[in-house]
Amino acid sequence: MTPGPRNLITDVAGLKVGSAQDDRLKSGVTVVLSEEGPMTASYAVMGGAPGTRDTDLLEPDKTVPGVDSLVLSGGSAFGLASAQGVMDALAEQGRGFAVHSARVPIVPAAILFDLLNNGDKGWDENPYPALGRAALADADAAFDLGTIGAGTGATDAQHKGGLGSASLTLPDGSHIGALVAVNALGSATTPSGRHFWAAPFEIGSEFGGLGPDPTTGLQDLPPSRKTAAMAQHGNTTIGVVATDATLDKATCKRVATAAHDGFARALVPAHTPYDGDLIFAASTARRPPPKADVLPLLGHYAAICMARAIARAIWEATPADGDALPTFRETLGI
Repeated sequence: MTPGPRNLITDVAGLKVGSAQDDRLKSGVTVVLSEEGPMTASYAVMGGAPGTRDTDLLEPDKTVPGVDSLVLSGGSAFGLASAQGVMDALAEQGRGFAVHSARVPIVPAAILFDLLNNGDKGWDENPYPALGRAALADADAAFDLGTIGAGTGATDAQHKGGLGSASLTLPDGSHIGALVAVNALGSATTPSGRHFWAAPFEIGSEFGGLGPDPTTGLQDLPPSRKTAAMAQHGNTTIGVVATDATLDKATCKRVATAAHDGFARALVPAHTPYDGDLIFAASTARRPPPKADVLPLLGHYAAICMARAIARAIWEATPADGDALPTFRETLGI
């Protein structure tokens, strides 16, 4: 297996990604945009504390056939307003689900909690609708990772978090990719603090080439820097997996569920009562449906991409004034 040309979720034909952030706020928004018409999508939640908008529409038995955009945002419940900014901008472009003469853009969203990361949260007006608009305007096939967009103020148990992405080219020529904002109660690194849990799935040196932790056997987890610096409740990892193969909503639901294996492989612990862990799954339908030998493995490929994307998010994080936690590279002295 090899990554797509960019090793980003935008290797999936028909997708663009945009981000916007406020460094003073230490928070931001990331948007996944379907370039031409709606994309089929569903979702799966496996954390105990999710924050979402319009996710019921994504259930396979619900009427709406597709979505125009998916939004990942910081800001806890305040961040759900970012989807309104995206929705309003898409409406101005004439996008949306047709209901007679009306058009309603469908913009599901998920949020993470980054209110205790030393950013200035004393706003007079909710900043997230404007950040949503700005992220949509920024949407492109190429985008940066690390301290950007929804990952701007994110953290895991030990380090500064961030925005990550990865992709794979599948045996039939289609692509699958993942995008994630890592803000976990758990840690992306092993107890030694020098290796990623996701190391067995790394391709090349996409997150440092540090290899698996050589320590064998079960290891006790170190005390959480995050709990000491902020609070036990400031968590949630949210992401998107997507493919250009044609899928229906039920298959997207299954892929989203299986992609949570990537969370469990790359974050320890994952899916806790204090994480709102959520994954959207989408199909841009630019290629035929997967063949019989590929279809059962789509969730596996999605999970591999997600695990790699999580490690890349931590690896690419960069320091900023007032950070509550160090970056992974700072702890390694590189």
